[in-house]
Amino acid sequence: MIMNTMASRVAYGLYRAAGRAAEPALHLLLRWRRLRGLEHPTRWPERFGRPSSPRPLPPAPGGRPCVLWFHAVSLGEGLASIPLIKHCLRHRPDFLVLMTTTTLSAFEVIKDQLPSCVIYQLAPLDSPMAMENFLSYWKPDAVLLMESELWPNLIISAAERGIAVVLLNARMSLKSFKRWSGLLALPLISLMLSKLSLIVSLNTVQAVRFQLLHASPSIIHFAGDLKYAVGDLDVSEKDARKINNLQLQMNNRPIWMAASVHKGEEEVMLWAHDELIKIFPTLLMILVTRHPQDGQKIASELKKQRVNVSLRSRSEVIFPSTSVYVVDTLGELRMLYRVTPIAVIGGSFLPGLAGHNVSEAAAMGCAVLTGPHVGHFSHMLGEMRKSNVLSVSQVAGKIELLETLKLLLGDAKALEDRQKAAKQAFSIMSNGVVGRVWNLVNTIVLEKFDGVAY
Repeated sequence: MIMNTMASRVAYGLYRAAGRAAEPALHLLLRWRRLRGLEHPTRWPERFGRPSSPRPLPPAPGGRPCVLWFHAVSLGEGLASIPLIKHCLRHRPDFLVLMTTTTLSAFEVIKDQLPSCVIYQLAPLDSPMAMENFLSYWKPDAVLLMESELWPNLIISAAERGIAVVLLNARMSLKSFKRWSGLLALPLISLMLSKLSLIVSLNTVQAVRFQLLHASPSIIHFAGDLKYAVGDLDVSEKDARKINNLQLQMNNRPIWMAASVHKGEEEVMLWAHDELIKIFPTLLMILVTRHPQDGQKIASELKKQRVNVSLRSRSEVIFPSTSVYVVDTLGELRMLYRVTPIAVIGGSFLPGLAGHNVSEAAAMGCAVLTGPHVGHFSHMLGEMRKSNVLSVSQVAGKIELLETLKLLLGDAKALEDRQKAAKQAFSIMSNGVVGRVWNLVNTIVLEKFDGVAY
């Protein structure tokens, strides 16, 4: 039920008016971001709904392919959508799949992961002009949004054109819930949620928040977390060669990896490593920064301190004397999980951070550790630990991190038990999730196009 039709329409009208007024400034902002390397150097006009790819011709006169538009904001959400896209194309190869993401880092990685038949564009801004340009050109039949991509112009404009809108892996953080519950925002979110055909919620907490924001209970369903399916992505021949090359360089040394490390967290990881090499002198740490530029700064600082460090972006070799291997590249994390027995997942050791997907490391059979600040990933941790208590170790801080790493590096049986537990928990939690999500989308949304389920 919409909270108040008049209030909702007024709120949306104000949002559109503000968007139209801001369009000249948005042009200047994107040009500035392009100069700063924050937007694609040649494809940035796609952000205004200007296509860089032709729309495929219909297969027969008077007909056209069914177009599914998948949209995710960044890398994690984008990767989580790929198994569903592949599942869709296996079952309906006649569908045209359009994929968009917002961030440049996601674009650079995902463009090499998608099936070749998928059209990949940068997401349009949620301004009236950009969204109208995009929808008029691509004419999608359904929009599948990932997680929390609630944009008024996208959702309402699509619905007004008869386009089905779906929210997958739907989540609403407490912070976002409070913001949307405000006097001015609630009528707008109420109108948006009334336009959705399906919400596939991550869990009951998220579902309750959507209902409190006036989503109809009848459109809310559960199928599991698509981020579990990321670990099932195939390893390419190129990645297999990289894995083999790294394993030869590492030469059976003891290894641990700190993954997705945010600025400031490297101090925790490097302190732990300094303590560990006093006990395990041949130990190698792989330090994967969340942002490549942070890795380059860290490597430079370590070299000033006379630490033996190698930097991946410069193709520097891992020597027997290398203590820290800094990975400052994008899109290689899942490959690196295959060369380390222990993975510490960053984005979780400083207040204000909200964790990262631990299931990718678990899928590769790593012993998985994470810090205390995990945000909405707390549900994933809880599910995996419920399946097997050893699957993920959540440490309170750097002291407990150090003690756990000492245990795993010094006790082969303890390490093996954690690795097996992680892989087992992942197998249980990931089983069938893509099929369940697809069945919901197929049954509730796609069959309405022509009365026959696609």
